[in-house]
Amino acid sequence: MRTTNNPFTFLRAALAWLLLALSLPALAQPLPSADPDDGVSFRVIAFHDVRANVRASFETSPEATAVDERTFAETLAWLQYNGYHPVSLQQIVDARAGGKPLPPKPVLLTFDDGYRSAYTKVFPLLKRYNYPALFALVTSWLEVPEGQPVHWGDKPAPRENFLLWREAAEMARSGLVEFASHSDAMHTGILANPQGNMLPAAATHRYDPKTGRYEDDAAYTQRIESDLRRSRELIEKRTGAKVRSMVWPYGAYNAAALKASERAGMPITLTLDDGSNTPTVPLARVRRALAEYDNEAPEYARLLRSPVGGEVWPVNRVMHVDLDYVYDPDPAQQERNLSKLIDRVAAVRPRSVFLQAYADPDGDGVADALYFPNRHLPMRADLFSRAAWQLGSRAGVKVYAWMPVTAFRLPASNPLATHTVMAQGGAMPAGRYHRLTPFDPAVRALVGDIYEDLGRHAFFGGLLFHDDATLSDDEDASPAALATYARWGLPADVAAIRANPELTARWTAAKTRYLIDFTHELAARVGAWRPALETARNLYARPVLDPQAEQWFAQNYEASLAAYDYVGLMAMPRMEREARTDADGDAWLSRLAQRAAGTPRGLDGTVFELQARDWHTGKPVPDAELTRQWTLLQRAGVRHLGYYPDDFLNDQPSLETVRRAISVRTLLPRALRAPAAATIPAQPAP
Repeated sequence: MRTTNNPFTFLRAALAWLLLALSLPALAQPLPSADPDDGVSFRVIAFHDVRANVRASFETSPEATAVDERTFAETLAWLQYNGYHPVSLQQIVDARAGGKPLPPKPVLLTFDDGYRSAYTKVFPLLKRYNYPALFALVTSWLEVPEGQPVHWGDKPAPRENFLLWREAAEMARSGLVEFASHSDAMHTGILANPQGNMLPAAATHRYDPKTGRYEDDAAYTQRIESDLRRSRELIEKRTGAKVRSMVWPYGAYNAAALKASERAGMPITLTLDDGSNTPTVPLARVRRALAEYDNEAPEYARLLRSPVGGEVWPVNRVMHVDLDYVYDPDPAQQERNLSKLIDRVAAVRPRSVFLQAYADPDGDGVADALYFPNRHLPMRADLFSRAAWQLGSRAGVKVYAWMPVTAFRLPASNPLATHTVMAQGGAMPAGRYHRLTPFDPAVRALVGDIYEDLGRHAFFGGLLFHDDATLSDDEDASPAALATYARWGLPADVAAIRANPELTARWTAAKTRYLIDFTHELAARVGAWRPALETARNLYARPVLDPQAEQWFAQNYEASLAAYDYVGLMAMPRMEREARTDADGDAWLSRLAQRAAGTPRGLDGTVFELQARDWHTGKPVPDAELTRQWTLLQRAGVRHLGYYPDDFLNDQPSLETVRRAISVRTLLPRALRAPAAATIPAQPAP
């Protein structure tokens, strides 16, 4: 598979990723319960173009978000028959302000991009049903004079495919239609990294190949705000309608963009985040479900009933990948390695890839450098952004950035390089990670900077916290840690704490909570640039099987299930020396599965990660052993499966072995399968 630098590859990318993300919450699950009828919660559907004979034309004009006009008419009738009530944005604003409650099963209909079908096909049906709707316009496209082509993706599009301003003004006067900005000229990509990836303009810091520098935050926010102001002013000038909302192209936004939109006079923004708009979801981040070309009217029931309040977790099948395997000092070889990885992931079709974002060439689990621009560590290569985007776009997976929590080896010149976790007595026992102490506020700020830089420079869908987030029963004895214990009302002396069982229990629980809180801080730093991230954390098996072992790890299974979307459980019998025989290893895995099954949210929230390499022998784990273990876990009711590492350069584990166990393709109902990225046109419409 080519890792093309086509300027509009990201457009195919965004759609494939979004469609898969929308599909997977329903995997092998019944429909979740209905939204609360509280008068303020509502759903939103994101439509785009409405055309004749969409299915027949899909092979020649493969636009996955275009909806057939007959299906669209049937959908409006289906909504009416099933008791849904299309509402206006004003009704929603009033209800949220304490005014008249929304009717039962309220839904806001939205239409993106400003296609001509909004006027010729949608508007007449809205008038027939008396349904209100919100239309988002890309103003630079509508400003093109009649008869001239619109710069739409990587090819010109006829001007007659898009609304005329006089048609938009007529729609505005009807009282049924409200207009939103879909940006002036940000429905496109901008250069995002040295390798040439083009990423959504509204949520990307532009890369300048002449200087080798990225756009700074001030220049980025000024660019966004200027575009939004121009778009809003044009719509109001051309249609006479007031504009108060922004619909993010490709659903890509961040905290800085939200603030820019508010300053530009559009405090309401709409995303492509999935789910219900319950009272906890602000109007600054309205969630929408994306309509697909092959949705039949009844299938909108699933779009309108996607998980409410996290009651259904997507089936998570995971390939855990070392980016160190992709890196090569020769850029051409690095591209070949990346292509090989993408080919393999696309062939397996997992839901997620846990992708290393740090460099660990010596394999000790400590970040010596990073694969993204940052303020504090060397950058081995500006590689994570490209790899994450290409995997998401070309292979249709959700990429989690796999990062240490405290295991960073700072340059010796950094004054915090010596602010490390210390064991009682000073000497650190062999085999433990080199870690910066999380009890030092300066260290916490530094690690937070690293995570923020990750979010600023890459697109990804989740965070995986490394297994270095652990503290044993003789650590941390650093000065910063001892001062923290004193503030907790404990002796500033590890030996004194360990000598008292009651103090030890309090100390253990406090350290466990402290590490969880730290990871939440880090997720928040990333989330300012990459909202709606899923989170996962690697846990060792021992504290899961034996809760008393929490004192040796500062890890607690129940607390972690509550704190993260997923626990990445290292279900690795060889690593734990529990696989003296096949029967021993299988019995140990069975106990882990039983523990998960007996714990609230255990099976819903735990990814069982098997080991594909025996680090004691340095040899791969045989395919037959992995197959047997996956089968055992599935029969025990385990839903989420993964493995580490994936050696894509040497086909280990073998492709067929992994595909049978990890692929989610066979779990997707036909109508919910995302089309292959290669079949999606250069300019999809989100």
